[in-house]
Amino acid sequence: MKVYLSGEIHTDWREQIITGAEGLDVTFTAPVTDHAASDDCGVAILGGEDDKFWHDRKGAQINAIRTRKAIAEADVVVVRFGEQYKQWNAAFDAGYAAALGKSLIILHGADHAHALKEVDAAALAVASEPKQVVEILRYVLTGQLPA
Repeated sequence: MKVYLSGEIHTDWREQIITGAEGLDVTFTAPVTDHAASDDCGVAILGGEDDKFWHDRKGAQINAIRTRKAIAEADVVVVRFGEQYKQWNAAFDAGYAAALGKSLIILHGADHAHALKEVDAAALAVASEPKQVVEILRYVLTGQLPA
């Protein structure tokens, strides 16, 4: 199973899921989580920009190549909304995955439930902890419930 891990980059939730899923037949992909590299990839590759708008635009477009490919190839897309920042890119990824008919798991705390109600409604599961995502993947692949 191919799983794309989208969203918040400031905590270790991806590592928790990847470690928890050891032994399962799962391949994980993710966006570039080095914030500076992600922001600056466009100008680093295509040349500098004086205007911050075009600097950001170049990076966003190059990152979109990676993101679109990974979401299109994924069987399951997990989108994490963190506590600290507004993650508009995560909401976009969730919508894109839903539009492609991907199996979507949303991961966020209770404080985001109201703000993300439409995103949650598009998901097949809404989890509050990375461990729950691992248990979903384990159940889907093996039929085993948590011990």
